[in-house]
Amino acid sequence: MQMEELLSVVTVGHVDHGKSTVIGRMLADAGALPDGKLEAIKENCKRNSKPFEYAFLLDALKNEQAQGITIDTARCFFQTEKRRYIIIDAPGHIEFLKNMVTGASRAEAALLVIDASRGVEENTRRHGYFLSMLGIRQVAVLVNKMDLVGYKQSVYDDIKDEYEKFLKKINIVPKTFIPVSGMEGDNIAFKSENMPWYEGLTVLQQMDEFNTIPAPENMPFRMPVQGVYKFTGSNDSRRIIAGTVDAGKVRAGDQLVFYPSGKKTAVKTLEVFNAETPTEFTAENAAGFTMTEEIFVKRGEIACLASEEAPQVGVRMKVNLFWLGKENLKLNKTYFLKCGTAKVEMRLESVERVVNASDLSCISRQYVEKNEVAECILKLDRPIAFDLAGTIEATSRFVIVDDYEIAGGGIITEAMKDDAYDNKNIRWSGDAMTEGERARLLGNSGLVVWMTGLSGSGKTTTAQEVERRLVAQGIPAYVLDGDKLRRGLNHDLGFSDEDRKENIRRTTEVAKMFKDAGIVTFVTLISPFAEAREAARAEIGNNFMEVYVKADIETCKQRDPKKLYEKALKGEIKSFTGIDSPYEVPKNPDLLLDTELWSEEECAEALFSAVLSKVKR
Repeated sequence: MQMEELLSVVTVGHVDHGKSTVIGRMLADAGALPDGKLEAIKENCKRNSKPFEYAFLLDALKNEQAQGITIDTARCFFQTEKRRYIIIDAPGHIEFLKNMVTGASRAEAALLVIDASRGVEENTRRHGYFLSMLGIRQVAVLVNKMDLVGYKQSVYDDIKDEYEKFLKKINIVPKTFIPVSGMEGDNIAFKSENMPWYEGLTVLQQMDEFNTIPAPENMPFRMPVQGVYKFTGSNDSRRIIAGTVDAGKVRAGDQLVFYPSGKKTAVKTLEVFNAETPTEFTAENAAGFTMTEEIFVKRGEIACLASEEAPQVGVRMKVNLFWLGKENLKLNKTYFLKCGTAKVEMRLESVERVVNASDLSCISRQYVEKNEVAECILKLDRPIAFDLAGTIEATSRFVIVDDYEIAGGGIITEAMKDDAYDNKNIRWSGDAMTEGERARLLGNSGLVVWMTGLSGSGKTTTAQEVERRLVAQGIPAYVLDGDKLRRGLNHDLGFSDEDRKENIRRTTEVAKMFKDAGIVTFVTLISPFAEAREAARAEIGNNFMEVYVKADIETCKQRDPKKLYEKALKGEIKSFTGIDSPYEVPKNPDLLLDTELWSEEECAEALFSAVLSKVKR
């Protein structure tokens, strides 16, 4: 019978307290080892005149066996009559806490091992705090090496009393304390005759008593986008969004929302490589799908179902973090934060409190030292999507990268409001608000992005994509395109040279007011005459950017999305730019977007970066 229920259990504890020995003994006594594995390791120890240890079953690396410590997270699999298990053996030495955190972050329960002959040590308390921070509440404490203290109940009781009080302070109520000997096998898989005073469960029995958390596939759908793949060969026009499903499930036809951009589409087809197409993708599946409506999304966004609870989106977050970096975590330094597939620049905004993980005392200062735990507020350079701790595991945890190394990590506890100003600094003046004051309060300045080019060159398409990105970052943006203006404000104008100049004059006045209001305004007119464009620049003044969207007349004729060239060539449209009216190419534009050579995504990325550099304060 195949067992569906699976539980991940991590073992943690101070170095040399016997975690690997306990697990090795459990695997041996539970009959979970491959045939001949135990005998082979014993024979190897005999040949090398080395005493056999059950830890060698896990410590496969030669340098680990030589040093006697586990230096990387090892995983093993076995099952009881009730369920299947993944056992994660996490390092205990203080230098390998980073690996311990990596291992523990994937666990649903924990076995915390304490050496009876050494008692509760610094890392014993620190590991307990890390488990609390990571939200692991199912903990069994194993008081190991009872054989070294003569199986005395008094030693066990003292350790139990001391550590139980400590765990209570960090809101962990252990499921049980179990006196064991990993080397001798006491209370691992079988009841110990050496400790008749203990009447509780064995380690294996306690593991079967742990509860599994709700299956990830029953949670809201979350798939961080890893990449977008477009095929061009053999008339294959598919554009596939790819990633790994962290939670939930998705089927063809499901309505999707991507965060933080908020873009919407639906799943058209599920896609797999060299395999039968499934009816759905569920948690932990590598997934790919096409969309009914093609939208621009990129790595770092999270695909969610429109019908389910949305993730948080923001640039400020309150977190519990542990710091393992070589240098202190400090204010006014740029780091990278990684959550899901998103990687963004991050700064430490403030430290609410630093907690000494050994005695839980609180320190008030604005930096975090190595091996300290802290409650902090982080500020990102752009919005990301995330969930809060206690909801969806994969999207509520993060790591911090400093100088290309993982230097810390933790869980997100609160999405913080991003106020661009402090209300206490606003004073009544009775005067009109200046452009500079508005920019300070909004957190960005206004800008007119004048995009000129032939009809069909891609002006409005590119502007609309960048508009979405800016709004997603909290920067107001709006596209003034020619069609909108000629349907309303300029409906009385034709296409003569004089009417074209008046069209630009009116548009310039509107764009100037939008800029003064702090809005990034994209003007997407053909605006064929250099003199009119220069007049617009002179009138608008500061924060004006001319962008030449380049595509030659033949390319634009082939695209011709509105069939305007076709009508102009038939004589149905008079004075059409490029056919019977000239276009004056900008001699020195602030930015050139060559849509013949660059893809839509590349043009949007270049324009977005240029705009952001001018308006971000």
